Amino acid sequence: MRKTSLYLFVCCLLFSCSQPGKPIKTDTYFDLAGYFSREAERLSRLNPDILKTVSRNGEQEQKKLRVTNWKNELELFELSDINKPAWRDSYSVKQSGSSVSYLSNDPKLRTREIKIDFDDAKKVKHILIVNKSDNALYTSDETLNYFPDSAYSIDKRQHVVLIGNNDYLVQGKLKF
Repeated sequence: MRKTSLYLFVCCLLFSCSQPGKPIKTDTYFDLAGYFSREAERLSRLNPDILKTVSRNGEQEQKKLRVTNWKNELELFELSDINKPAWRDSYSVKQSGSSVSYLSNDPKLRTREIKIDFDDAKKVKHILIVNKSDNALYTSDETLNYFPDSAYSIDKRQHVVLIGNNDYLVQGKLKF
C-alpha cells in the first residue's frame, strides 16, 4: 500500500510539471529562430517587392522580384540561433543602451556574435550576426545584417583548400 501511494505521488508530481503537447521553453538568449520564423510569415503576408543584388567574386547581378519563400530567404539568419541546451553558458551577454550583444566564449562555435538594436518601443531595428567556420578543408566568415522593413545582407568570404577563395554578397532592399 505504501509503495502504491508513493508511486501515485511521484506520477502526479511528474505530470503536474508539464502540459502535454507543449514543449518546455529553454531560451536563454534572444529567440533568433522564432524571430526570423515570424518575420518569414509576416513578409509572406505583406509580399513586398525586392531589389536583390547577388555578387560572386565581384561579378554582380541585380533583379527586382518577389520572394516566394521567405523561410528559405532568411534561413541563414534563423540557423544562427544560439538557443541550444548545450550552449546555455557559451555566450556572454552585454547590454548597452538599447542594444544587446551575445559574444561566444568558445572559438569553436559557428555563431561568434549577435548584436540586436532596439528602438524606443523595444522593437528590433537591426540584427548583426557574425559566423565563422574553420576546419582543415575550409574557412568561412559570414556577416549577416537584417533591418526589418528595409533591407538585409549576407556577406560571405570562403577559402576552400584546392579551390581557393570566393566572396559572396547578397543584398535585398524591400519595397512596400
